[in-house]
Amino acid sequence: MHILNPADLHHLRAAEGWMDLGNPKEARCELERIPDPQQNHPKVLELRWNLFATEKNWKACVRTAELLVREAPEKADGWIHRSFALHELDQTEEALSLLEPARDLFSKQWVIPYNLACYLTQLGRVEEAAKELHSALRINPQAVKAAAANDPDLEPLRKSIDELRDGGD
Repeated sequence: MHILNPADLHHLRAAEGWMDLGNPKEARCELERIPDPQQNHPKVLELRWNLFATEKNWKACVRTAELLVREAPEKADGWIHRSFALHELDQTEEALSLLEPARDLFSKQWVIPYNLACYLTQLGRVEEAAKELHSALRINPQAVKAAAANDPDLEPLRKSIDELRDGGD
């Protein structure tokens, strides 16, 4: 069970506040005040991932997401974040293979089949990508349509996306 004591929780909330204010430097200072044993707490790792993503430090994002998957495999965020960061590092094949098992683990998360569709599209596997996109649409059509409307990763599927948006309501 992952529990933060009140002092550590205070630093985490302060770090979240600094991130909300657009100040990752102060957020990092607050996170560093949390002692080592709690640095692998899922909430700390999640915020640390967001901090690294803000800085586009994708290698650190991958390492942090790996820890998040290890510490809290029941949470979809670690799985999603790890593959997203790998994709940003042009390691899309690995991003795809590491996210595929999450599809069954988190069947109600539209982001997983959506991201799989993005990765498959970028790998030239457009038919498979379309199937994943349709899976995502079945989970949350509004969110998928909004995300897909201008997503450059889905450019090869743009015609299909436009048809879905225009006729899928």
